[in-house]
Amino acid sequence: MTSVDTGAMTASPSLAAAGARMPHEGDPHERLWMAWPTADYMLDGSTVPRDDALTAWAAVAHAAVAFEPVTMIVHPEQERIARRMLSRDVEIWAAPIDDAWLRDSGPTFVHRDSGPAVVDWVFNAWGGLVLAGTAHDAAIARRVAAHAGVPVVPSALVAEGGGLHTDGDGTVLVTETVHLDPRRNPGWTREQVDAELRRTVGAERVVWLSRGLTRDYGPYGTRGHIDMVATFAAPGRVLLHAQRDPRHPDHAVTAQLRAELQAETDARGRAFEIVELPAPRTLQDSEGWVDYSYVNHALVNGAVIACAFDDPADAEAAAILAAAYPGREVVAVDARAIFALGGGIHCITQQQPARL
Repeated sequence: MTSVDTGAMTASPSLAAAGARMPHEGDPHERLWMAWPTADYMLDGSTVPRDDALTAWAAVAHAAVAFEPVTMIVHPEQERIARRMLSRDVEIWAAPIDDAWLRDSGPTFVHRDSGPAVVDWVFNAWGGLVLAGTAHDAAIARRVAAHAGVPVVPSALVAEGGGLHTDGDGTVLVTETVHLDPRRNPGWTREQVDAELRRTVGAERVVWLSRGLTRDYGPYGTRGHIDMVATFAAPGRVLLHAQRDPRHPDHAVTAQLRAELQAETDARGRAFEIVELPAPRTLQDSEGWVDYSYVNHALVNGAVIACAFDDPADAEAAAILAAAYPGREVVAVDARAIFALGGGIHCITQQQPARL
């Protein structure tokens, strides 16, 4: 099925965010959104072969569409090859985009008393990384909202979906190096960020971690996205990336993050139960220390779309994810090509919650 955005964006009404609540990613979904690789750096073969990148995106879409509808946003110039590589079960929506990290450039869906809405963060390409253009991606949240027929909650905060996680019960996880990044939000204080997250996604308590993984501060990095290091399996329970090999610099990083979480409580005053997701045993690739992470998975209706790395730890991580999300099937997808370009499976997907 294919639909086309001709370029004229029908404005969704903007509204205040009173009563907004961002649901947990494990709550029922209406569909999953993705964006097809478009940027030159993804397709020129300099980092990974072009076909490997496209195959990885298609594999994630095909894994997810077995459980819920998937809409792939495709730049019109890429529509022919996307249709060739994607099954007819995946809806293609032709619309102008710059990049393919839809978790970050796209909308954050929330529930309001009056129904669903989309938070439209300011997107400036992770604090100005020179990867691709931003003109189309800065508008994609509003385009998706119009396409989905839901109103927009505008925000002045520069933020990305991969930079925050919620338990659906009022607790939000963030990192200092993202939300207090002077290239993103110069002059903003913790208190101002807290207030904006309260207004937009219903955060009752914002838990601030100091940083992200080492590789995430490289040329293709986000400088500390939370979705590489920690996520909520359920209220009170955090899945934490654990680098067990002391040779990797993330060994010290993840020990620090664990200590920070142990000193915190959630919005209901509970101490966190921390479940470690071990890092793969692979330590380096051609670019240096890897940030391969099983934390960067996507939840869909009835399943977990998990990262795999052809690594001995893949099976252990799958078992931990199955226990963390009882009743869900764990579907592993080779994510190495996605990580080589700067992210993981969670980074290229964005869930649209089912209407209450």
